[in-house]
Amino acid sequence: MKKPFSLILLFSLLRLVSANAGTNLFDFTSPSLDPTDTVPYFLNEEDVPSYHDTLGFSPAFDLYSEWDTDKIHYTKFDINSLKDSSKKITLCDSNSCGYVQPFLGKVTCPFGPRRRYYHYGVDIDLETGDAVAAAFDGKVRIAKKSSSYGNVVVIRHSNGLETYYAHLSKINVEAGQEIFAGDVIGLGGNTGHSRGSHLHFEVRYLGQPINPADIISFTEDKLLSDTLVVNKQTFKYLVKGKKGANTENCGKLIAGNIYVIKKGDSLSTIAKRYGTSISSLCKKNGLKTTTILRLGQKIKI
Repeated sequence: MKKPFSLILLFSLLRLVSANAGTNLFDFTSPSLDPTDTVPYFLNEEDVPSYHDTLGFSPAFDLYSEWDTDKIHYTKFDINSLKDSSKKITLCDSNSCGYVQPFLGKVTCPFGPRRRYYHYGVDIDLETGDAVAAAFDGKVRIAKKSSSYGNVVVIRHSNGLETYYAHLSKINVEAGQEIFAGDVIGLGGNTGHSRGSHLHFEVRYLGQPINPADIISFTEDKLLSDTLVVNKQTFKYLVKGKKGANTENCGKLIAGNIYVIKKGDSLSTIAKRYGTSISSLCKKNGLKTTTILRLGQKIKI
């Protein structure tokens, strides 16, 4: 009988304390909240992190330290950091929409040195208003007007490459927009530092330009391979440039697709310059791979 008496005494004491405190310790129901005891918090729209500006949602976020929608060029990485290593980059796989030629036109100026500066892309002939397509799937990082590039679009791709589309007459996309290969990103034009309507097309990796002709056949309108191996050899033009670059002006084709042979030309250098193949040059001109080219000789590209 001692235990029930002890429990009764304990409950009696608790009721006494509860009465003195003005609360009911035995009411286990959830108390209703008084609105006057809370401070409402309104989240401003600008306080919400934008999906498009979040680095974690940007393509190749593990390679790039920033997602800049204002500065056109990403800081160039040091090619010496590659040492003797190579990185294999997948250009197309079953998860992507493949590759689409930005515009089906003749290359009028290849990647390489000009008289006063280095040409870090290829120029593709077109007319103002022609549709320009994205080469690969990606996300638009730049869509703006530049003093040199004119209206320019830069797309970053999941493999770490960035493609540039410059001198556009009109931009059809905006920064942060998801893009698929073949989507029309703008119209060809003659804006910025340009002497006639054309598309200036660049490919860069971590800020360093890569010769598009190392990736794309501009005569067959397709990729040379589904993969690209990036190593020091990819950027050998930088070393050559320091030793003294060829100051030959951009090789314009005459009569649309006729090239005049100059000193130092070979079938392999011409094929690479204009994004074609040696076999294609031989077939069009009735040449053999062993044919010695003559200065002033005219060949079809």
